[in-house]
Amino acid sequence: MAKKTVASLQKGEGRTYSKVIKMVKSPKTGAYTFQELMVPNDAVKDILK
Repeated sequence: MAKKTVASLQKGEGRTYSKVIKMVKSPKTGAYTFQELMVPNDAVKDILK
C-alpha cells in the first residue's frame, strides 16, 4: 500500500480559516436563510456582530 503524503505536506499554522454559518432574515418574504462564509480566524468576531 502507498503511504499517505497529505500529512507531510501540511506546514506550521494549521487552520487559518473558519466556516461561519449565519441565519439571515429575508426582507422580502420574512423567511430565514443560512449564509455560509469562509473567513480568517481573526475576523470571525467581526462577522458575527
